[in-house]
Amino acid sequence: MTETTLENAAPVRGPGAPSRLSQRVAALPETAALLLVLIGLIVYFSFASEFFFDFDNFVNIGQNTAVVGIIAMPATILLIGGQVDLSVGSVAGLLGMTMAVATTATDATTTPYGLGAGIVVALLITIAVALAIGVFNGFAVTKIGLNSLIVTLGGLAMFRGLTKVLGDGQTIRLNGFGDLGVSRPLFDIPTAVYIFLGVSVASHLLLKYTVYGRSIYAVGANPHAARLAGIRTDRVLFIAFVLTTLATALAALIRVSQIGSASTNAGSGFELTVVTAIILGGASLSGGRGSIAGTFLALLVLSTLSNGLIQTDVPSFWIEFSEGALLIIAVSFDRLRVRFAAGG
Repeated sequence: MTETTLENAAPVRGPGAPSRLSQRVAALPETAALLLVLIGLIVYFSFASEFFFDFDNFVNIGQNTAVVGIIAMPATILLIGGQVDLSVGSVAGLLGMTMAVATTATDATTTPYGLGAGIVVALLITIAVALAIGVFNGFAVTKIGLNSLIVTLGGLAMFRGLTKVLGDGQTIRLNGFGDLGVSRPLFDIPTAVYIFLGVSVASHLLLKYTVYGRSIYAVGANPHAARLAGIRTDRVLFIAFVLTTLATALAALIRVSQIGSASTNAGSGFELTVVTAIILGGASLSGGRGSIAGTFLALLVLSTLSNGLIQTDVPSFWIEFSEGALLIIAVSFDRLRVRFAAGG
């Protein structure tokens, strides 16, 4: 009678140990799945619409992705740290309105707050307001100890109200600031797309190759352990809030440059698209996980889906429905991954 060697023995799995299927589900790479979805959408819509598979249409998808994508990159870093900013849409609207109002002549009747400043001064004012908002959010969360969800949800209402106050409830025109949004310096591709790619690459390098990147993952995974390891958690999160707001300022400037005006509803829905893309890209609401590549692909999936639905004459309210449904699906998948990883 031969004895079974230790190497050939079947592994003993306790009642709480994850199954092989659970391990496989937990190890699924989000980027690979998103890439397959993106390819599938491109193939489907290419057959469904004769106008979809066209260079100009792909440029249009890239341009529509760029504005929200610029915000989503540092917002990914923030969510990896376990925090969220739901005020980005309202902040984008406020900053765009700030830029427009700052350049409005003082004798104009459109708004009582016009400064009549030049483009450079207006830019400096807009950046200063963005910094103030980022500092406010970061201070409220890291120093006062408020929940980021509450702070930014309150900010969503506050900053939208300020936008309407600044614009006096009207749309304010902005002249002489079109290059940032509509110029196409190389290969007939808009400047906004190049800026989006630059922000994406910079965010990826920051997360992957710097001490700050490693620190934000540690803070998101276990803030207490990160603090014991000597990481200044408050400082790390504070920087993430400021970076997110500065990126929102850049996105707002691009959008107001594209359309030549600032409206009181500008930026509405940005927060939903940003959070959906980040979660769909593999980030966890509990922090400690996520990637720029995942968010990048998720943004392309959302933009391609929206563009394709428009190309196939699907009513616009179904596009809004699909984005909300994707958010629920993405969060559900995130919860399932956590459960499978824990062996539940």
